[in-house]
Amino acid sequence: MSTAAAAAVFPAPSLAALAQVCDLAPPPVLDDLTTSRAREVLAGVEVLVTGWGCPPLDADVLAAAPRLKAVVHAAGSVRAHVTDACWDRGVEVSSAAAANALPVAEYTLGMILLHGKHVLERARDFRRTRTREDWLRVPDQVGNYRRTVGILSASLIGRRVVELLRPFDYEVLLHDPYVTRAEATALGVEPVELPDLFARAGLLSVHTPLLPATRGLVARDLLHAMRPGAVLINTSRGAVVDQDALVEVVRAGRIRAVLDVTDPENLPADHPLWDCPNTLITPHLAGSQGNEWRRLADTAVGEVARWAAGDGLAHPVRRERLAFLA
Repeated sequence: MSTAAAAAVFPAPSLAALAQVCDLAPPPVLDDLTTSRAREVLAGVEVLVTGWGCPPLDADVLAAAPRLKAVVHAAGSVRAHVTDACWDRGVEVSSAAAANALPVAEYTLGMILLHGKHVLERARDFRRTRTREDWLRVPDQVGNYRRTVGILSASLIGRRVVELLRPFDYEVLLHDPYVTRAEATALGVEPVELPDLFARAGLLSVHTPLLPATRGLVARDLLHAMRPGAVLINTSRGAVVDQDALVEVVRAGRIRAVLDVTDPENLPADHPLWDCPNTLITPHLAGSQGNEWRRLADTAVGEVARWAAGDGLAHPVRRERLAFLA
């Protein structure tokens, strides 16, 4: 992984915990797998613990690592570094995507609760007027009692959001073509078609991975079908949403938007979304940050311990599931 990722995710206590379950190669971390030192280390490696910034594990790297049996990724997606050569050789792969899903789900829950109560807009108005509103005249559209929440995709994060929503008085809708009605019932959600999801949900959260089939999935017709005042929350990838169409509906004041991701990731300084008062843009902060990185390290340590004990990986990544993963 990159040296910055190693410093963030594996501070001294986490490295000490990792050293308790394996013979850990001495520092520094490998961020280039082509150097003579890297080749020397790889020659004896059975497990690679990887993270953000890991170079591709291609055929040349695998040739230098004849004993490699497993890759334990202390982050989410493995697409950038686990290559076909790894799968062809039968290398086991684990990911901390489930651990990284929790803070994203927590962010989503927080935004659902805040926007159901219209907290940000009302706080802004309070700051401007310095006068409390008449609380007995708050309209019925404000509040979180029996609101309808829509979840687009039962991904790891989407499922965690559903789980976190259970204690609240929400009706939860789900669209995911790969989830059966029986599975939806077990999740405690109502399965609906995509147009119905957008037409019925007052708060709609996007958790679809960006794949060729999902680019622009949230299209103009779906955005215009949303109820007036509805909220679109996107913590997935910006390109899942037709951003030009999104600009249209938020500038018209039809819906509100919470965007932790955009397309491009860093919007130009003059982009119209910056000036939309009904749009909250956050700097891709929903995923693990700060002390939440410890959860990623703990997950990786646990996976190495399980693998070394012959207990199998708790969070395996399967080659046949790659088409559905971010």
